[in-house]
Amino acid sequence: MRVVLINGSPRATGNTRLALDTMAEELKKESIETDIVHVGSQPIHGCIACGYCETSPEHRCVFKDDPVNETVEKMRQADGFILGAPTYYGGIAGAMKCFLDRAFYTSSGYFRYKVASAVAVVRRTGGLDTLHQLQNYLALGETITPPSQYWTVGYGTDKGELAEDPEGMQTIRKHARAFAWLLKVVDAGKKSVPLPPEEAHIYTNFIR
Repeated sequence: MRVVLINGSPRATGNTRLALDTMAEELKKESIETDIVHVGSQPIHGCIACGYCETSPEHRCVFKDDPVNETVEKMRQADGFILGAPTYYGGIAGAMKCFLDRAFYTSSGYFRYKVASAVAVVRRTGGLDTLHQLQNYLALGETITPPSQYWTVGYGTDKGELAEDPEGMQTIRKHARAFAWLLKVVDAGKKSVPLPPEEAHIYTNFIR
């Protein structure tokens, strides 16, 4: 089994990466392969609502000059994925937001019933808002999220400071173990329990 971890921080080796590395280490202990992809420092286009992905082969995004299509393909092929982000102005950093908008708009159908989770890092406040924003993508993508002893938010500013947040680090480690467990449960269940029947999505506009 393989899990892709997305680093949405502009800093490739900062505290968000430390959180993802910590989770990756726990997954590796359970013989799960990991791949950490850094997108937070990339010049990523925002979604322009052109509709190209709805009709293109394999639902690819129209923009081919940034890492979204390549990274999304890794997420589609993986058994699960984890989103990591720092807190900027009480929310997700810009490049990560652009990445997630396009990743989930093109590929939510490929993510359905995959195991997925999120972790946020913050200096002081706003971490829960960032985590909830990340979790909104997971919920609308119909992914399955493992349990946690607390919200998966770690505290730190300078590189490596997250390691000085013992409860945050423990929460991240335990959550990663729960992720590995759920991944194996889902994999075992596929052999005997069919997925729920699907229905065409009904869209309702409140203003006509």
